Amino acid sequence: MAIKFLRSALAAAAAVLVLGAGLVAGTDTTADDAYAAGAPVTSPPTSSVSAKTISPVGALFANGSHFCTASVVHSAAGDLVLTAAHCVRTGMSFAPGYHDGVAPVGMWTVTGVAVADGWTSSADPDLDFAFLTVQQPGNTASLESLTGANVLGTDRGFDHTITLTGYPATTDSPVVCTGTTTRSDTYQQRVACPGFPDGTSGGPWVTGGAVIGVIGGYELGGDTPDVSYSAYFDDDIAKLYASVAG
Repeated sequence: MAIKFLRSALAAAAAVLVLGAGLVAGTDTTADDAYAAGAPVTSPPTSSVSAKTISPVGALFANGSHFCTASVVHSAAGDLVLTAAHCVRTGMSFAPGYHDGVAPVGMWTVTGVAVADGWTSSADPDLDFAFLTVQQPGNTASLESLTGANVLGTDRGFDHTITLTGYPATTDSPVVCTGTTTRSDTYQQRVACPGFPDGTSGGPWVTGGAVIGVIGGYELGGDTPDVSYSAYFDDDIAKLYASVAG
């Protein structure tokens, strides 16, 4: 099930959307002021954290609260995150491995967003995916070097056993499910996994180290918390990825 953003909210986020594949619009946010204002997120020094212990899946924050899920996907610069397009809004930050109010490698500011032009023009549910570029001021290490990353899997077919991870908006720890995917429409896939309510949108569908979907698509991810959907990952996301991955 997905965060149900109104079209007006999507329009408000247009300043950070890509107007066509390959033209990545930068945001003008730096550090998320909400956290400086006292949101309950703590960050141990990155030097004390082993990369092997940090999940590439994390929570997306804005205005001091987490509202969607995202995950690190492999890129040349190691700074790329994947989520659902309907999760895009201004002032986002990403906390990989977030749990119990702790961001183990800190908050990473979203500095650029890429979505397919068909999403920008008509919010096509078959194009409900987005790549986010992130950075952490003062940190010379890449995000991927700290968390690892999934590779992007495209044209893999519809039948897989996946691990699904998401952050419900009302909790500070992720929910995880193993399920079997099926085809639900020409360019949509579904999985029955209980307990994925609002906030889990953008959660990655992972099989064999490849992410082959994110919660989104039909009904912005589903109309119940027990069945989730994703746009099928094919040439559309492959072309978008190629425009930003380096």
